[in-house]
Amino acid sequence: MLKLIIGNKAYSSWSLRGWLAAKQSGLPFEEMVVPLYDADWDKRREGDEFAPSSGKVPILWDGDVVVWDSLAIVEYLNEKSGGTRFWPADDAARAMARSMAAEMHSGFAALRRKHSMNVRQVFPPQKPDDDVLADLTRIMELWAQARARFGGEGQFLFGDFGAADIMYAPVVTRIVTYSLPVARFATGYIDAVLHHPFMQDWIAGAQEEEWVLEQFETPAKG
Repeated sequence: MLKLIIGNKAYSSWSLRGWLAAKQSGLPFEEMVVPLYDADWDKRREGDEFAPSSGKVPILWDGDVVVWDSLAIVEYLNEKSGGTRFWPADDAARAMARSMAAEMHSGFAALRRKHSMNVRQVFPPQKPDDDVLADLTRIMELWAQARARFGGEGQFLFGDFGAADIMYAPVVTRIVTYSLPVARFATGYIDAVLHHPFMQDWIAGAQEEEWVLEQFETPAKG
């Protein structure tokens, strides 16, 4: 059986992506949650299970096969599950979805750095820094293009829930946590992501966690 090692559900955005990918694959998997930055963190990340990723989560084991990095996990599980669950069938839609996922993977540093994920909090609105606003503007452009060109009658970026939604799911949680400004059209998409059964399961799991990391429990500062 697949084994997915993830960090705290309240805070670990990359773990969320890997976990959503595992759920989307439809394949059975064992979930192992390890608390980030606790007293045993440095020792734990030196163990054999974490060695391939240098201690980073998520990390997926499939027997002797190991995959780390959320986007690599998406691609591995896409292949393993038959290639129909993650990316749009249409060539143009699939190209755009992959480009959007890759841009999320490598970009939007200001949003990610200044607004850490915390699915258990909703902070009062504050005016975001200019670099964060620039990230949000670009994200709104991408979402609008995907929805207009390929969303069809579905609720998600390319109609059905898929890899692009998985990659942007932590952005959705950040928007809610920090009451960030979004385009009017985006509210429906945000609600659809938050109410997806997989997201509801993740959020419920985060609420049950006992770990609290104080560095992620205060509003963002520039």
